[in-house]
Amino acid sequence: MDGFIRSDQHRSSSMTGPSRPELVASELPTVDFSPAEIVRYRTAHWRGVQANTVQIISHEPFEYSFRQEYHLLIAVEQGVRYDGETFVEGLPTSTMRNYSNKLILVPAGRKFFGAQTPRLLTRSICLYIDPRMVVVDPDLRFDEADLKPGLLFENEALWQTVLKLKGQIGSGDPADRMYADALGGLLAHELLRLYGTIQSSRPTYRGGLAPWQQRRVVEFIEQHLAEDISLDALAELVQLSPYHFLRSFKRSLGEPPHRYWTARRIERAKTLLANPGASITEVAFQVGFSGTSAFSAAFRRITGQTATDYRLSLE
Repeated sequence: MDGFIRSDQHRSSSMTGPSRPELVASELPTVDFSPAEIVRYRTAHWRGVQANTVQIISHEPFEYSFRQEYHLLIAVEQGVRYDGETFVEGLPTSTMRNYSNKLILVPAGRKFFGAQTPRLLTRSICLYIDPRMVVVDPDLRFDEADLKPGLLFENEALWQTVLKLKGQIGSGDPADRMYADALGGLLAHELLRLYGTIQSSRPTYRGGLAPWQQRRVVEFIEQHLAEDISLDALAELVQLSPYHFLRSFKRSLGEPPHRYWTARRIERAKTLLANPGASITEVAFQVGFSGTSAFSAAFRRITGQTATDYRLSLE
């Protein structure tokens, strides 16, 4: 199926500044398909989460297997088979023929296996979750949780979060990486709430950013609007965990960091658009967008008008 290529969402930045941790996302071992040539996929990396869209392109029989030290959540968008079976260690084997719109949860360390002859070409989204890296409240001890396996089940909250993460694959807006980081944390929290154990002794965290923290973060964002700022870099600036930083930032400024950052970039773009000698493409690049498509979408979403219409309104 044409169009399914690898798209690495995690890219390095030339940003320099205080407390800039570099987290280079490496390709995680994924579900092993046999024969391998029947699969086409796209891939994105965020903090603690790798997403793969998987498209089977042949009706020939195939097998798949997986066992790693991180969690795997699969959302099957289309799955209909003539025969076959799916197995997750700790649960009875399923021979369900039509398993479209079903979820599979393979906790870290558990074996996952399947074999089938497809009736319709399978499409699915695989999310690989590193419990040590994902952005989740450290007090929940997600990295220590013993999640329960799930096989071909339904859960609307998980499904919608998976679709939101799928929508970030290949995004040209660097602010979307912060959003995807936060979605990864939400996904981990939902998994823990539904299939793990939340520590009842978790302390309540109520505060926003202290004045010095808010000032430092806002100044840093203003100085690096056109660069790919990571959530980790912002959190480390103010000596908070990424999870607590997300909560504190939203409490203090009324919106999450990725939205605030995008809004500030659009405000900078408005200033640049006042110069008739600068093309819209040039303005997009100057405020950190990879192209005009992502810039135009963000500009219209925030201002309610296109960049061209805004420029005309200045005349």
